[in-house]
Amino acid sequence: MAEIRRLHRAEGLSARAVARKLGVSRGTVARALATDRPPVYQRPLKGSAVDAVEPAIRELLTP
Repeated sequence: MAEIRRLHRAEGLSARAVARKLGVSRGTVARALATDRPPVYQRPLKGSAVDAVEPAIRELLTP
């Protein structure tokens, strides 16, 4: 993303030229130019197989 912004702002390449040079879609270039922050990937939290029986396990382990 930083390379996309550098090519567009510092070297003056068009969004289409940046996409062509880096081999990414124009949509990717447009999203990168729309923000100054790096992309954030967040995965939804999944439960564990133990979650269903955790209370029973904790009860068995308490003295």
